[in-house]
Amino acid sequence: MRKEQDYYFTKAKKDKYPARSVYKLEEAQKKYRFIRKGKRVLDLGCHPGSWSMYAASILGPKGIVVGVDLQETDLAGQKGDAEIHLLCYDVYSDELVRAIHKQWPGFHVLLSDMAPRTTGSQYADHQQSLRLARRVLELTRIFLHPGGSLYVKVFQGEDFPEFVGECKPLFDRVKVVKPASSRRESREVFVLGRGYRPVSKKKKLGA
Repeated sequence: MRKEQDYYFTKAKKDKYPARSVYKLEEAQKKYRFIRKGKRVLDLGCHPGSWSMYAASILGPKGIVVGVDLQETDLAGQKGDAEIHLLCYDVYSDELVRAIHKQWPGFHVLLSDMAPRTTGSQYADHQQSLRLARRVLELTRIFLHPGGSLYVKVFQGEDFPEFVGECKPLFDRVKVVKPASSRRESREVFVLGRGYRPVSKKKKLGA
């Protein structure tokens, strides 16, 4: 492991987070402050739970985090943190959309640290990453409140600019973020959209 990776791995253990990925969110939050107290956050691909825990610590006791992942995730909430609800669903499932609609009216922030299982082919991995990111955009149109924010991971590649272009009509401001805690050799970046502006009436998939 390189020194910078040792640093974040050790820091996560010290800070009692299950994964070093938490600092990819923390860095963006400290700079842009798009997660605000008392709001609702949807965390897609939440396992093992570091992002949900961090978001809960920012939101405080009046906020809500809903974490979604294919894997069962078990988190013990901390005193003063927002309530965390953990759902086990495929993000492509219409059942997920129905389950969320039954309990929550929408969200102020959508987070996604989802990544495909890598194959060794940069092109294939890039395309699968874009597929996930575009599903996140579909869910953004369904769940995100006007004025809300999106923070989504994408692998860079030849079609990455096209994805950024798809985000721009939906938000007042779009930034591409490369956190310091990302591995130097990694092609992952994060697209941050702030000031969501729905371009059409939200469609409730699976309704």
